[in-house]
Amino acid sequence: MATLAPPAAEQNSPVREPERFSAALHRYWGYESFRPGQESIVKSIAAGRDACVVMPTGGGKSLCYQLPAVLDATTAVVISPLIALMQDQVAQLLQMGISAACLNAATPSEERNHILHHASTGKYQLLYLSPERIALGGTVDWLKRLPISFFAIDEAHCISEWGHEFRPEYRQLSRLRELFPDRPIAAFTASATRRVRHDIIEQLRLRDPHKHIASFRRPNLRYIVRQCDSRTQNELLLRAVRQVSDGSVIVYAPTIARVGDTVDLLEENGIAAIGYHGQMESAARRENQEKWMADEVRVMVGTMAFGLGINKAAVRAVIHLSLPKSVEQYYQEAGRAGRDALPADCFLFWQKKDTGLHAFFIGKIEDPAEKNRAWQRYHEVERFVQSKECRQRHVCRHFGESPKWERCGNCDACAATPDWLEIELQVPRRKRDATRRPLATKAPAPQPAAPRPTPPVLSVSADIELKEYLREWRRITARERGVAAFVVFHDSALVDLCLVKPSTLEELRRVSGFGDKRVEMYGEQILDALRRFRQGERASEEGKQKVSSPAKETQRLLEEGRTFAEIAQIRSRTLRAVVSLVADLIERGDTEFQPTWLSPQHYNQIAAACRQLGMDRLKPLKEALPPEIPYEEIRLVIARLRTETASNVP
Repeated sequence: MATLAPPAAEQNSPVREPERFSAALHRYWGYESFRPGQESIVKSIAAGRDACVVMPTGGGKSLCYQLPAVLDATTAVVISPLIALMQDQVAQLLQMGISAACLNAATPSEERNHILHHASTGKYQLLYLSPERIALGGTVDWLKRLPISFFAIDEAHCISEWGHEFRPEYRQLSRLRELFPDRPIAAFTASATRRVRHDIIEQLRLRDPHKHIASFRRPNLRYIVRQCDSRTQNELLLRAVRQVSDGSVIVYAPTIARVGDTVDLLEENGIAAIGYHGQMESAARRENQEKWMADEVRVMVGTMAFGLGINKAAVRAVIHLSLPKSVEQYYQEAGRAGRDALPADCFLFWQKKDTGLHAFFIGKIEDPAEKNRAWQRYHEVERFVQSKECRQRHVCRHFGESPKWERCGNCDACAATPDWLEIELQVPRRKRDATRRPLATKAPAPQPAAPRPTPPVLSVSADIELKEYLREWRRITARERGVAAFVVFHDSALVDLCLVKPSTLEELRRVSGFGDKRVEMYGEQILDALRRFRQGERASEEGKQKVSSPAKETQRLLEEGRTFAEIAQIRSRTLRAVVSLVADLIERGDTEFQPTWLSPQHYNQIAAACRQLGMDRLKPLKEALPPEIPYEEIRLVIARLRTETASNVP
């Protein structure tokens, strides 16, 4: 097959000059060498061959289609369902001196018209489109007028009904082969089983594709799975977050209500955290995401909607508070930890009730084929969490890999679990729990842990102070330019800067991650920042998220005479979460029960039911009471009765 470059540019063909790949890698990305598998993929795409690439999160998939596009005289079209990913990648490419743009549902009409015009002239080396954009009338005819070199399909597992994120709009991408028969198609994904990989090749009608299936083993990640109950789960969460002294944390909560509850739990325990979920205003979601990306706050609590397309290297822990819907989903979400190849932890703290909830929702699925697939995913997750086999090996075998090794040496099934998981969980208990024995966790027989990759050591306090100083400089610079902090430079480059401490632009060029354009844009400013640091300037606390107290804030709003509904709106919490917090305040003696919160009739009915059925469980009480009495009122009355009972104890 002919090379991608047009005849007029054949003398500069990257296929004829292989060394140009390495030169471009250094010039634009600032890297001295490719990661495993990248070079062969890049050369294959540049030679005009189809490709099917499965590479773990953090493996460098995007570079595999960006670099061939940079060396070609035409436009590579990248199709991705993730708007945040498109925007961040375009911003990063522009900072590197690479011409790029994106079109999706969020693109303003004026900007869209501008992009459409310039794309027709061949201005862009990379053009990102959403699959929905491809479906719009006129888009295909417009694409046929563009000088397209190849198509890159990101998140390609979405095309398969057997994939964990099947998107019907991806099915239409199978038309690309008949519409553009002479253009190569390269499919990329981080999580695809053997069946999904075959489906991708079949649906996109790839012709003799270059196949690269990287190992699904992530040796720098430590998987730890624990079954717990609601009381021990909170304690384990707090302990897991406190283990992370540097870097960021993602906590996945199963519901929007749990996002708010979890943020409050962390804040009440002195840990700054923010939330992210689908019902937030888009501006608020973006603001919280940018705060987390810029290291203004280290802990992000989100639903599974968070993290799609997120490119943050120094995530040191990903914590799940419920069972995932599939092993693929868990692998993808947990894989957002340790993208910098340094040690990171993946905690899965699940409860028995999770299985019942999953089964309930599967029962609601009407399509028989989809219900069957959902049950299959359910049983695969069940086998994963209950397995005594090495977690890494279990994941590899799930994706069709045949490991030659038996143990990773680090997961909870292979090695001794951390001490903080082994010690007795001192969970605060109410008086009615006083006769129960404390809960303790069990562990497999201790085994010596296998060595994991070690991070570059910033041993002296000056280096650690320099890291914080440059992190603050990066945060301020990113805010001024309206880009994410990692677009200025990655965390790995930040550490290298602290180790090298360049004093000239030539020395800065030798820092990994600093290509020509980045040095041109930021070089003098970075050198000036390093000089100021040597003269004694240090990082301030300005811009960092302050830890709030949800309880004190709620108490203040109550004292102002706010209703529960108003407090829920002000604090972006559910009504149930607000009432639960108020009930806790009552039981702790920090606020008083107000009779005006519910009618005397409801109070008397609830109190009578509590005397008859007890106060340990809400559901029997709700079922025994009239349907118009909500859970929130039951919870408040229980809190009042408990404080009365406690005050009568001698």
